[in-house]
Amino acid sequence: MKYGAVIERGAAPWQIFQQGADGTARITLEGSYHLARLSQELPLEFSPVARVKAAVKARVALESTGESVVPWTECEVLDGGRWRVCFPRVPAGGLYRIETYMDYEGWDGLSCTRGDMVHNIGVGDVFVIAGQSNAAGRAKNPVADDPELGVHVLRPSARWELATHPLGETTNAVHAGNYENHNPGHSPWLHFAKRLKRELGYPIGLVPCAYGGAPLRWWNPEENGALLQNMLEALADYDLRPKGVLWVQGEAEGFENSADTYLSRFSAFVRAVRAALDSPGLPFFTVQINRCMENPSEALDRQWGMVREAQRQAMYALENVAVVPSSDLALYDFIHNSAEGNLVVGERCARAALAMCYGRGTDWKAPEPESARKTAPDTVELRFSRVRNWLNPFEVPAALLPIEAEDAQGLAVPVLYRTGRDTLTITFSRPLGENACLHGAWRMNPGAAIPCDCMRLPMLSFYGFPIA
Repeated sequence: MKYGAVIERGAAPWQIFQQGADGTARITLEGSYHLARLSQELPLEFSPVARVKAAVKARVALESTGESVVPWTECEVLDGGRWRVCFPRVPAGGLYRIETYMDYEGWDGLSCTRGDMVHNIGVGDVFVIAGQSNAAGRAKNPVADDPELGVHVLRPSARWELATHPLGETTNAVHAGNYENHNPGHSPWLHFAKRLKRELGYPIGLVPCAYGGAPLRWWNPEENGALLQNMLEALADYDLRPKGVLWVQGEAEGFENSADTYLSRFSAFVRAVRAALDSPGLPFFTVQINRCMENPSEALDRQWGMVREAQRQAMYALENVAVVPSSDLALYDFIHNSAEGNLVVGERCARAALAMCYGRGTDWKAPEPESARKTAPDTVELRFSRVRNWLNPFEVPAALLPIEAEDAQGLAVPVLYRTGRDTLTITFSRPLGENACLHGAWRMNPGAAIPCDCMRLPMLSFYGFPIA
């Protein structure tokens, strides 16, 4: 039975409220109040106390010290024993608790004054997780990635909790699209959120909506869009307007032979998300699809290469789209990143978010081809942008360098190379004809050694880069 001041909507334990541009969040609570008196025979008599006039008050306090962040505020009392209060500017931070209590005019010392509380809420930024299984996280190998107060997750059950792996487990899911086809495991996003929270000094919320095996058409409303609708419904449960979208998807396109249209369809998906959330510049943080070991073929290699290239091109074709590499990372199984690899993905995306969303000076962009020119009929000098230190191809034999040329005669493989600070000068197995191009780290399994800016980041994968 209810008694005292009861909170019925507006805040839930562990909830993260998305802050606005002014660094605050608006929190509106509604509920009911129920009068009761202490009794000699029973602790409470649940009968109206007609002789006194009741009021409801509420505040926001720090969980750590109990100090008021928003002082006690008298709530609006409505008809039918209901009340409402709005805290228009709760500052970014936390963890907070919301308290309520009953106040009586001419209180007699016996009437109940208790009120509900909501614990461990925060005001900060919320990120939504979308894509397929590497976004959901499938790694089951053990790695230390502990939960941390101030990093919370909106479970598919529509309940906010302290964020722990697996983030997207679907016990009691309330939206059909959240029921995963396999139990998820470790993902990149707890590390991502902890990194942001420590840097920014306020809480981070995560909303997992990824679905294993999902092709892009399930997200793009111009084709199907069922998972986009599911994501919007999950966000609407708490009226969330996320700070950004964490996107890992594209393996399905390779298997569906639809890589050649990935960029146009991904662009349509981005536009649809931004329109639905009324956020024209909503950032997307994309991870180039990782390696895959199962049944490689040249046809699948080309699909993988085209998807990765489309993801690289999206960074230039679309505003506020970041792309980070993953082709250098170890796997847990034939296609899913290991837990250690997920930590690296989370770190790379966090550095991109710190730069793109918060103007922090993190050097998050990976090297990529800047120019390619013939220096001899069979030799190409490939120059990379954003090499801050020096290019490191790990001095592998030429046959293991994951860069190939292609012209009308087909593919040509490296037989010799030399390294400059930001260049690879590669001699191929034959002279190259007109309209030749280069593919880099493009195959399903691009090999163990991806050239990198030493002490920093591997190069982005590329496909069809023209040779001048």
